[in-house]
Amino acid sequence: MKLLRTIALDPSETFVFDVPAEPGEWAVPGAFRFLDRDLAQLDGKDRSAFRGGFLGVQSWGWSTLAQIVPATADDRRALVELLAKRLVERFGAPDLATAHVAAEEEVAFAQSLCAHPISTLIAVHRSVRDGEVRESFRSLRLREGQGHGKAFSFMEVEDDAEPGGDLDLADMTKEPGR
Repeated sequence: MKLLRTIALDPSETFVFDVPAEPGEWAVPGAFRFLDRDLAQLDGKDRSAFRGGFLGVQSWGWSTLAQIVPATADDRRALVELLAKRLVERFGAPDLATAHVAAEEEVAFAQSLCAHPISTLIAVHRSVRDGEVRESFRSLRLREGQGHGKAFSFMEVEDDAEPGGDLDLADMTKEPGR
């Protein structure tokens, strides 16, 4: 079994997000955090989190990248339980049973992103088109024989995005019209 954990390749997360996730936290895509927001009004760090953040479940913070890691059934159960508790405590879910169903769905979705080899990094890009949130994911793999180094100096990209979709991580923090 494989799941996602947050990873920070450099200190930029502290500049990109109001609350950066701690490296090594269990991660889920987390787009649900924006359900009650006017997406057209997002700016700054909130916009960055929407456009390119994975949710660190422990901190409720954001990470630009998530890494595929091996996990056990116990790890998965603990992640679902923790996310369900966070949905009640921090997102206002009506009760733990309702939150558990939503957490199970979110973790299952995160698991579906783990079809690549262990240590593959996953990036997300979200946008709004025709009133709907669209997500595309990219996998970034280490070149043969390399370990993690500086961000973006060592990766081969496998594109899981929709055709014609471009992902510019540097552009994710820019304000509209710039």
